[in-house]
Amino acid sequence: MPADAAADTAEGFVPEFGPGGALRQQCGCEGRIHIDRPLPFLVLNRFDPEDPDSLAQRIAVTSSAYAVWPEGIDDEAALEGIAAVLAHQAESCQRILLISVHDRIPVEKVAAKQARLPEFTAAIAASDDAPAQAAADVLAATLAKVKVDLRHCKIDRASPEFFEPGIAALVASDERYAHLSLALPQNYRRPDGKGIYPQLFHDLSIEVFDALLKAAEAFMTAAGEQPPQHHRALGRSAFIDAAKSADRKLDRICRSYDFLLSVSPINSEQAYERFREDKFQTAPKFRYRPLTVDPDLAKRALYRIDLGSVEAPMLETLFSEKRQEIDYQLTTLAARNTPNFRHASMLLYGTVESDLRDSAIDILGSKRPKSDRAGGSVDCYAVEAGARALVADYHAQDERFDVDVELREDIAAGLMVSGNKVLISTATNMPAHRLEPLLHHEISIHALTWVNGAQQGLTMFRTGLAQYEGVQEGLGVFAEWAVGGLTWTRLRALAARVVGVDAMIAGASFVDTFRLLHETHGFSARGAFNITARIYRSGGFAKDVIYLRGFKTVLDLLAAGGDLTPYWYGKIAPQHVAAIEEFALRGLLRKPLFTPAFLSRDDVQARIAGFRKNPSLSSLL
Repeated sequence: MPADAAADTAEGFVPEFGPGGALRQQCGCEGRIHIDRPLPFLVLNRFDPEDPDSLAQRIAVTSSAYAVWPEGIDDEAALEGIAAVLAHQAESCQRILLISVHDRIPVEKVAAKQARLPEFTAAIAASDDAPAQAAADVLAATLAKVKVDLRHCKIDRASPEFFEPGIAALVASDERYAHLSLALPQNYRRPDGKGIYPQLFHDLSIEVFDALLKAAEAFMTAAGEQPPQHHRALGRSAFIDAAKSADRKLDRICRSYDFLLSVSPINSEQAYERFREDKFQTAPKFRYRPLTVDPDLAKRALYRIDLGSVEAPMLETLFSEKRQEIDYQLTTLAARNTPNFRHASMLLYGTVESDLRDSAIDILGSKRPKSDRAGGSVDCYAVEAGARALVADYHAQDERFDVDVELREDIAAGLMVSGNKVLISTATNMPAHRLEPLLHHEISIHALTWVNGAQQGLTMFRTGLAQYEGVQEGLGVFAEWAVGGLTWTRLRALAARVVGVDAMIAGASFVDTFRLLHETHGFSARGAFNITARIYRSGGFAKDVIYLRGFKTVLDLLAAGGDLTPYWYGKIAPQHVAAIEEFALRGLLRKPLFTPAFLSRDDVQARIAGFRKNPSLSSLL
């Protein structure tokens, strides 16, 4: 079905429903009806074309079933379209609730210089039938809990019911139809009449829309319909084209550069040799790949993306957060190899919290446990073979685990994941007992969440929501610990990264930090160099603080009995868990295709259970 297809005005409004009952169609010149699927409610809004800041219109177009049209222009066409849609919806639903939303006319205007806040009152009315009254009661109770500017929303139930022109007759024409009206407060508007308070507008739209879904659920229950598992399941179950377009544009900019490769040296081995020959006295000079993106041009494209048309406040927030993160990354790339790079990287990763620094220092001061293992080592070819074997295991479960393994000469020793590629440095040589933990870190976490995210309809879930990296790396370290591979040596390396980043932010030089790790904390010259090089790449990179920080986040979640399931949907941050759970309830997200294979192991489950009984850092080793 073509989006916003115009109805044939010669024949009147002819609804063009898709196979699943979806419809998105123009009615009249400027009106639109959107139906996600057969639902027992329809949100109505007759808007003012001269008002771009209508809360009522914003809430209406957020709904999974709505009709909006301009006042005085498309009334006849809108009523015809609404009647046709209701007739179709009534084939699947015993009762249907029409919900009129409009902006409440302020009792009085508050002068710009007055200290008094504008009125914060919503007016609610409903038809006399029991299901509509039940919906009105739930709506009133829910909105009364909304708190803004330290005030709760007041509810006016005494005002006459507000009907759009012609809606009263439509409701009276069929006993299956009921009506609920909501007049919304306008306290989000600036008292001087020069715009709105954007954050207040955004927060109110989310709160009111959630209240409407609860009211719709109450209507269904009272009408004898089977209510959903959760009221938010009544929200949209598909991303509209505008959301997919914004997602593609953001992804196109993300794919125009590889952030980590762009800031990582290509001559780490040669730089170490020169540093060693110079008796560790002079900071090495690193070389980098040419940038594949012009940061200024990319930013222009970034802010040309229209996020206001996605018709979903929560999704708009996720897009907005991601846009800001991309902006920060581009700012960081533009400052590569300059003193500003350090400060730019702190926009992305922050500074070192005092409790995190204290934990890192405690770890560095701990004694090596007798159980810490030693033994043989493996080279890059053994790592490659192990990586291919683990990838093959996942691919055997489902061929959509499409991950490549590559040997690379242009990255530092070790392995990393970039998109769906596992990159292994030809300089890699690691203790044999570290192979399995690192493979699960990179493949069972980073690659797996990329694959799962790629199934979710929006590329943002595979690229990563804003600030996902902290918990993503924390999950990687958790994987190492879960399979019994988080050694004292590895934990000290993570702690050293925190201490090193803290020193770098405080102004220490490369040589100063190298000496701190080598002479004060006892790391080998090569080990201290590797950590210091990571921290000082491109001018000072604060990212390495996130590994121990993220690990602590995961441990705190486990200690509280939390569930890791939301993190397998894609690459998300802790602040996105509520959104992910809601999207899953609505059917917007698919159940994760893969879960980390190590989680099914008995020894892993026993280790997690043991930690929950004794949730302390010392118990990990």
